[in-house]
Amino acid sequence: MGNLGKRVDIQSLLALGDDLIGVLKSQKDGDALMQSCEGAKMLRSFSRSDAREIHVSLQEYQEKISACKEKIYKGESETIADAELDRVQKDLEEELQNDDELDDLDRQRASIEERREIIKKKKKDMLRAQDLLSMCASVTNIIPSLDDQDKISGYIVDKNKKKVEKFEFEQTLSPYEVCNKLWKME
Repeated sequence: MGNLGKRVDIQSLLALGDDLIGVLKSQKDGDALMQSCEGAKMLRSFSRSDAREIHVSLQEYQEKISACKEKIYKGESETIADAELDRVQKDLEEELQNDDELDDLDRQRASIEERREIIKKKKKDMLRAQDLLSMCASVTNIIPSLDDQDKISGYIVDKNKKKVEKFEFEQTLSPYEVCNKLWKME
């Protein structure tokens, strides 16, 4: 039986070979096979051409993707740089504003110091004028009235007699006439 199995296989193999020879002998089948081979060659050629085009396109897309990634990275870097620049700009503006405020405060301080000096000088001048007025009053026994600037007025004081006499003269009079009238009043 073992031998019969091998025989069947050989017989079916021979039958298959005969069928193949019959197919190959037939001109019609040979032409069809040739056309199929030619079609397979053309298909393989088109497939290779398409594969090359796809490979080239794939490389181009990969290059574009790489370029886009690089642009995105640069854009993010610039965005970070822009954010840093904005922060530095804001810090600079705050610094300039602080400098302006300090300059303004320095000007105010200088102005206040000038005013203090002017006030000190005026106080000193007032004390000097009061001393001069006091000296004149004690020497001449005359105290001028500075309230009314339209007239020459004041008081003649005699300390010994404890007497006060008021006087008023028009400003149209000359200083000589005013002095003479005051001397006559005493």
